[in-house]
Amino acid sequence: MSAYEAQPGRPTMFTTSWCGYCARLKGQLQRSGIEWTEVDIETHPDAADVVASLNGGNQTVPTLLFSDGSAMTNPSASQVDRKLAELR
Repeated sequence: MSAYEAQPGRPTMFTTSWCGYCARLKGQLQRSGIEWTEVDIETHPDAADVVASLNGGNQTVPTLLFSDGSAMTNPSASQVDRKLAELR
């Protein structure tokens, strides 16, 4: 799909520096012991295009991309954990 494909067990999280929802999710994932790769869409314009393609043209963050190519927009930590368990 793109240079931002997720690794198994480690989703790619598209964020911005000012996004409160991103900060909340990062804290939840950290407390849950879930690792991720972070990509700031403001410093990587091509990543903003990926996010828009996953969200019907909207650059909504946080958007998480998983190793199976699926994505979640503004999920809870438990939703992320369930998805990762499904992919194991």
